[in-house]
Amino acid sequence: MASLTTVRPASPRRPARRAGPTTTTAPVAWHVFDTPLGAMALAWRGEALVGGLLPGEADPQAAAARWPEARPAAPPAWLRRVVARIARHLEGAPDDLRDVPVDLSAHGPFARAVLEAARAIPPGEVRTYGDLAAAVGRPGAARAVGTALGRNSVPLVVPCHRVVARGGLGGFSSPGGLVTKRRLLEAEGARPG
Repeated sequence: MASLTTVRPASPRRPARRAGPTTTTAPVAWHVFDTPLGAMALAWRGEALVGGLLPGEADPQAAAARWPEARPAAPPAWLRRVVARIARHLEGAPDDLRDVPVDLSAHGPFARAVLEAARAIPPGEVRTYGDLAAAVGRPGAARAVGTALGRNSVPLVVPCHRVVARGGLGGFSSPGGLVTKRRLLEAEGARPG
């Protein structure tokens, strides 16, 4: 297993790092699209993702319920490229998606650090909750890492499914639960326990 780069939570004197641009005045829009594992949805504001629904849990009604203040929209060019990359990824051509702009400003500093550390896990590999806790400078905070991952607003692009328990898959808060987690890992070529 490759080691993770340590990402430290922001200190009170230093602002937290954000993944991608933050545009607070632009409206949020969403788009549902097909993938080899089922329909997904992505929500964006400006040129950054702010939310997602995993394969098998997305349809227009679910997207409207998840983002009630948002509107459905045709994806802009940058998002069409992301959608194509996700489809190829789920067909078995792994893509780490780390360069996709994501706005994690709705999460606190610890959760942002955990989600950024999860983005550093390459497709086809897994880390334990304890590994991520150590990577963010909080060894022993494996449960808090699990809580942060369970609140991941942009699943798949922020690959919380690549984080497992020592000796097993652990949990997964997607409506598909561990079946969805296993399917995502298998699509990436990982051999989950």
